[in-house]
Amino acid sequence: MKKLLIPTNEAEALALQAVLAEHGIRALLRSFHDTAYDGIFQRQYGWGVLLVAETDFERAREIAAAWLAAAPGEKDLDWEGD
Repeated sequence: MKKLLIPTNEAEALALQAVLAEHGIRALLRSFHDTAYDGIFQRQYGWGVLLVAETDFERAREIAAAWLAAAPGEKDLDWEGD
């Protein structure tokens, strides 16, 4: 397995895992959360890691890049209705 990316949170990780599954790519999620240390590793290393098989890595990287580029940024949100 090869590290594809470090998601910013669990929701992003699960969504991207589902997108990859729709394209026939199996992705494993490994969270860095440890209840014994109250999440200290997530503060140091990030939420976790998304892993894919080396044979699927290039295609998964293209899909993930396209998906992340299509996601709206904070500047795109109109919270005050302006």
